[in-house]
Amino acid sequence: MSGSLVRTTFAGAAKGSARSLWRIRLGVLTRYASPVVLVLLWQAACSAGLLSSRLMASPARIVATGWSLTRDGTLQANLTVSLMRAGCGLAIGVFAGVSLGLVSGLSRVGEDIVDAPMQILRTLPTLALVPLFILWFGIGETPKISLVALGASFPIYLNLYKGIRSIDPKLLEMVRTLGLSRGRTIRDVILPGALPDLLVGLRFAVGISWLMLVVAEQINAESGIGHMMMDAEDFLRTDIILLGLVIYGLLGLVSDQVVRFLEGMLLVWRPSHRVAGAR
Repeated sequence: MSGSLVRTTFAGAAKGSARSLWRIRLGVLTRYASPVVLVLLWQAACSAGLLSSRLMASPARIVATGWSLTRDGTLQANLTVSLMRAGCGLAIGVFAGVSLGLVSGLSRVGEDIVDAPMQILRTLPTLALVPLFILWFGIGETPKISLVALGASFPIYLNLYKGIRSIDPKLLEMVRTLGLSRGRTIRDVILPGALPDLLVGLRFAVGISWLMLVVAEQINAESGIGHMMMDAEDFLRTDIILLGLVIYGLLGLVSDQVVRFLEGMLLVWRPSHRVAGAR
C-alpha cells in the first residue's frame, strides 16, 4: 500500500514538473511570436514589391549585410566601441545616482541640497546639452560617455530615493525600539527595503543608456554603431541603418534580461519573486 502511494506521489510530481516546463516553453514562444510574425510580414512585403528596397531593406538583405560586415571586422570593431561607451557611462551613472539617492533619501538636509538641482537637470533636453558638452570636453570620448552617464543617473536616483522614503515607518520605529544603530539600520533594513526600487531604476537606466548612446555617437564620432549608421545615411544604405537599429534593439533586450536575472537572484527572499520563479 505504501509503495503504491509513493509511486503515485512521484508520478504526480513528474506530471507537475512536465506541466511547469511546458508552460515555460509556451510562455517563451508566446513572447517572441509577434516579433517573428512581423519580420515575416516585412519580408513578404519586400519580396512582393510593396515596400521599396531603396527606402526599406528587407530582413534577408539586413542579415546578408550584417554577415558581410562581420566577415570584414567592421561590425565587431564598431560594436566594441559602442559597448565600451555605454558600459562606462552606465557605470558612472549608477555610481552617481546611488550616491545622490542615498544622500537625498537618508537626510532631510541632503534632500534640500540635492533634489532640486537633480529635478532641474532631469527636465533639460539632452540635445540642448550637446553643444555645451562639446565646449567643455571637446569631441573625444568624454562628452559621449558623459551624456550616457547623465541620462542613466536620473532613474537610479529617483527610484532609490522613492524606495528609501517608502520604507514602512512602523518598521523603522520597531528598529529604533530594538536599539539598532543608524549604520545597521541603513545596512540591514533601509537598503534591502529599497533594493526592489533600485533594480527597477537600473532597468530604466540600462534602456536610457542605449538611447543616450545614439545621441552621443552623433558627436563627431569616428567609430561605433551610430557612426556606422551616419556614414550609411550619406550613401542611402538603408540596410546598414536598419542593421544598426536592430543591434541597438537586441542590445537593449539582452541588457534588460541581464537585469531581470539579477532581480531574480537578489530578490529571492521576496514572496512575490518566489511565486514568479515557481511559475
